[in-house]
Amino acid sequence: MSLSRDSSLTGSDQSDIEEDIKEDDGMREGPSRVITFHNDLRDEQSRQRINASSRTLSRSRSVDSDRSNVRPGHDIPIMYRTLSIQVSESQAIPEDVPRSKRRTDATANKDYFESLTFHTLPVANLCQLFNTDPAQGLSASAAEIRVQRDGKNIISKHSENYLKKLFFYVFGGFCSVLWVGVIVFFLCWRPLSSPPSVTNLALAILVLIVIALQASFSAFQDWSTKRVMNSILDLLPCEALVSRDGQLIKLPATDLVAGDIIHISIGDNVPADIRILESSGDVRFDRAILTGESEEVDGAIDATDQNFLETRNIALMGTSVTNGNACGMVVLTGGRSVMGRIASITASVKQKPTLIQKEINRFVKIIVCLTIILASTILLTWVGWLRVHHYSFMNVVGMLNDVMGCVVAFIPEGMPIAVALTLMMIARRMKAANILPKGLATVETLGCVNVLCSDKTGTLTQNKMMVKSVGLLDKEFTAEEMTIACQKDNTSGALATFYRGSILCNDSFFEPTSWNQPINERDVHGNATDAAVLRFAEAIKPSGDLSREYERIHETPFNSKNKWMMTIHKASKLQGYLVYVKGAPDVLLPRCTAYWSSETNDVQILDEAARMQFSALQDKLSKRAERVIVLCQRSYEPKSPLGTNDFKDEVDRACIQDLTIVGIYGIIDPPRLETAKTVASCRRAGIRFFMVTGDFGLTAAAIAREVGIFMGAADPDTVDDLHSSSESLQSKEEWLERSRQSLLVEGPQISSFRDADWDVICLYEEIVFARTTPEQKLRIVDEFRARHYVVAVTGDGVNDAPALRKADVGVAVVSGSDVAIEAADLVLLDTFGAIVDAIRLGRLVFQNLQKVIAYLLPAGSWSEIWPVLMNVFFGVPLPLSTFLMIIICVFTDLFLSLSLIMEKEEFDLLSLPPRNHLKDHLINLKIYIQAYLFVGVMETTCALSMFFLYMYREAGIPFHSLVFAFGKYTNGFYGYTQEELTKFNNVGQCVYFVTLVMLQWGNILSVRNKRMSILQADPVRKKRRNPWLLVAMLISLVIAIFVTEVPGIHSLFNTAPVPMKFWLIPLTLALGILIMDELRKLLVRSFPRGPIAKIAW
Repeated sequence: MSLSRDSSLTGSDQSDIEEDIKEDDGMREGPSRVITFHNDLRDEQSRQRINASSRTLSRSRSVDSDRSNVRPGHDIPIMYRTLSIQVSESQAIPEDVPRSKRRTDATANKDYFESLTFHTLPVANLCQLFNTDPAQGLSASAAEIRVQRDGKNIISKHSENYLKKLFFYVFGGFCSVLWVGVIVFFLCWRPLSSPPSVTNLALAILVLIVIALQASFSAFQDWSTKRVMNSILDLLPCEALVSRDGQLIKLPATDLVAGDIIHISIGDNVPADIRILESSGDVRFDRAILTGESEEVDGAIDATDQNFLETRNIALMGTSVTNGNACGMVVLTGGRSVMGRIASITASVKQKPTLIQKEINRFVKIIVCLTIILASTILLTWVGWLRVHHYSFMNVVGMLNDVMGCVVAFIPEGMPIAVALTLMMIARRMKAANILPKGLATVETLGCVNVLCSDKTGTLTQNKMMVKSVGLLDKEFTAEEMTIACQKDNTSGALATFYRGSILCNDSFFEPTSWNQPINERDVHGNATDAAVLRFAEAIKPSGDLSREYERIHETPFNSKNKWMMTIHKASKLQGYLVYVKGAPDVLLPRCTAYWSSETNDVQILDEAARMQFSALQDKLSKRAERVIVLCQRSYEPKSPLGTNDFKDEVDRACIQDLTIVGIYGIIDPPRLETAKTVASCRRAGIRFFMVTGDFGLTAAAIAREVGIFMGAADPDTVDDLHSSSESLQSKEEWLERSRQSLLVEGPQISSFRDADWDVICLYEEIVFARTTPEQKLRIVDEFRARHYVVAVTGDGVNDAPALRKADVGVAVVSGSDVAIEAADLVLLDTFGAIVDAIRLGRLVFQNLQKVIAYLLPAGSWSEIWPVLMNVFFGVPLPLSTFLMIIICVFTDLFLSLSLIMEKEEFDLLSLPPRNHLKDHLINLKIYIQAYLFVGVMETTCALSMFFLYMYREAGIPFHSLVFAFGKYTNGFYGYTQEELTKFNNVGQCVYFVTLVMLQWGNILSVRNKRMSILQADPVRKKRRNPWLLVAMLISLVIAIFVTEVPGIHSLFNTAPVPMKFWLIPLTLALGILIMDELRKLLVRSFPRGPIAKIAW
């Protein structure tokens, strides 16, 4: 069969797909052709039709998620951003993708997709076009040739705007203010100084070095976050089930080529654009990642639209399969796919600051505002007073140096580096605990979580199901009893029907390589419920050729909306078709009219007594924490042709009516070993732990009681109790006092809840939401978030993905589906109990950041600003130079603050309630009181006292003579020359500097513990050992000695050696600061409700 040129496709990029298709792919010869492409536009009517389409791709292309539009920040890069497709398929993205391909015009893309006809070609023509056998697939050699020719099936990375990133590295945050200092220092070097001031030139260069350090560190942190994200991508490889050489094999999605035959099923991400050739009849796709629309799209075999983007027989790359399964041919890969073309033109997503970034930005704004106020005050004071009344005291250069001294003093330059390192170290700890966050902001948000909604199956439980109880409607069996009974009954009675349905209405199968192993140890492909039923049935007797005898002609797989699965079979000895339906009893029981009886061994009418008997058996199994599944059957003769959409609609509507109950399975899914401990730990941490599951209410309640979600022995409240009793009470608090504090909510009841109902529900301590759909799970999350709760959601299935996206923190286990993992913010790589460690680390990062800031502010801000104020307003010779201020902020204090990053938790952080992110800020009034008015005042007083003591002891100049000296401190003052006075001042400045360095030793020993005494938590003993603290002290001492003793530094920055006694006296003062803070802590511990405790940080 040949194809005419008239049916050729257009679009320049796609020419690579069919180019050289006429060549032998190494396996077969056949008619083929080279398709040429043109850039002609379609007529205006066609374009208008495309633009008017309800599902057009010109709509929003992002999933509705509060976190999907966050990218790494430039100043504190703590959030990762990734497209859905990147999480699964971007492991092998090349770095050298040409930029020209990333600038494809959107209009050209539109015309390109309008021209495609892969969806309209007959299957035979499509197979001939790609030289593919739909039964055998491609050969390995042919696929290799196509990979070499077309490249890997990958999406090109978005180009980084490195100039923009570099700009924010260099000019963002505190650096923006430091650049003002650079300009001023250069001006003070020349032309304002005559002769040019080498000191000011050196200061300008020093500040440039500080800026370069901050920018370099931000860039390093950005690189580190990308490396962590790559490790997440490596853990989530996307594989495809492909036909190669007539065999189904799993291959990395990156190795797919055009012409491959692949199989997809529920929970999978579509790895390329594929033309659907066969389907289960109910396959559906979630295209939200492309269109932003939440409505699922039904798949089809035949074209439903002339537009490639609108037709339903094309499954688009990156979309997820939400129901059913299908087989199709790959037609577009990598950058040629719809996802690839969209990725090439998608604009950068606007950055949304995270909680921790908001806190840092808030602190920066406060500091910058205070700096501007003080600098302006100094400038106005010089203009209006000093320049008039003390003209000789301070010239323009001196005034500008004081202003810049104010800027340098009030800004803790080392804080951004310390904060970034803190976050990086916490991330490393999380990775060691087998926890991978997609963004470090997630870690901090975990510290605020006060509601945790967890799925049951696979999250709280092991997802290793087994059939414990079975039965017909009127008789219960254990699994062992049923095995014996079925082996005796080989007729066509009730037990034989039950066995046959267990085999036929089942989508799982044993791994062929494990057939020689015991049944319970064999590997099973399929969901856990089907696997449990398969093992149960196979234990009765081998199924043999039963599946061939009863050929399956149609299936409707289980999904979380319908809560049932259906299979239709054709047998030569049957008239019509045999239909089996398996699913939730509450959904199927109303549709049943008969049942197989154990007593009579035939079909009986399902009367009211039988229904009550069924409900009693269901309740009995559910209270034993067994999940109840009912198996039904019927015969049916369809009117629509097989395989058509009409056939699917007909059987879905008609075949779940007039059913006959065959039997019941009681399936247990044991809780994970760590679940009870995890629930208890979360409750102790002030986090309310709720269960949100699709299981029957009594089953969910039994599991909840087993793992500790329900604490009491009494039955939980129900919605009926809520409605009947709450109306007679005056307030919801009064109702809760009289309630059992636990609540069981059934999914169908949720739609009837009013806001007042949710107000009461959200106050319960223990809640189980049962029989919930994905939409109801999403509603639950929305209702709690609307009441200002910080919600975490855990899950592992496709049906959990919407709630995982919507939650403040979505948590997935690594054994879950790819869809759940990519929707989550946090991936648990080992056990579910790791979430407790994640919460603890989330709280630790906030606590350590507060300690870092509380340490930096006393010397790096408060004690540095007072020398400037003493100089400007009291006429005292400047007690601390700008150079020494920078050394304290960027070097001596920085190394000590980094040691605080390594601090362990002071006490059990899980004993504290969650942080209220609306009120409990990173920098609050209590920290300002501790840093400025308590420690800061002591350090400033001690350092100034040491400065005046040196001037008195070494120069003989008393305190009262230095205060209000202004222009008097010049040649002839107390008989000294100007050179001698300058020497005294330089040494005095170094004395002030050395004193601050050592006073900070006392500060760091006190600030590392908010409440505990150093006698309880010293840095030496094992429990709170921190060797980095002692190392940092030594480093700060070495820096102080270097700055004050090296001659080259003396001549360049006007420093001088410090007499030995002024090295020793500050040690006692540092001990005094430690003792004073120990007294404060003692008062707080002794009088926890006293005035000191109320203002303690």
